[in-house]
Amino acid sequence: MAKEGALTVGKKVILNFPKHTWDKPVVYTLHSKFNLIFNILKAQITPNEEGLMILELVGEEEKVREGIEFLREIGVGVRFLAADIEKDEEECVHCGACASVCPSGALHIDRETYKVIFDKEKCVGCELCVGACMYKAIKIGL
Repeated sequence: MAKEGALTVGKKVILNFPKHTWDKPVVYTLHSKFNLIFNILKAQITPNEEGLMILELVGEEEKVREGIEFLREIGVGVRFLAADIEKDEEECVHCGACASVCPSGALHIDRETYKVIFDKEKCVGCELCVGACMYKAIKIGL
């Protein structure tokens, strides 16, 4: 339960799990200890291997900060996603480079038209597509 007057925030983060954390109840701890709500956008966790998870954390600003601090203390790499990605249709040549690196499937190739489609609702803001686009058709919005 949020304290009265506490600011609630949402943060999208990429978590990189070292091998030694694959069997730890990390997401459960974020919820139970820090009262954070989470939405897993993508996860690839395999026993005894490094893992990746993209998720959105929502909760009191202080609790989100404490939860991020907890993750870092146990060795989980944390990067924030804040980008609002935009696709410039006039600049796009539909080469598919952006779609090949998109972890969420927000950028994909339409099999009938062979054009790159951008589904903004699926975008997690990881910015991988920005670096992959040699035509600068994928941009970070303001």
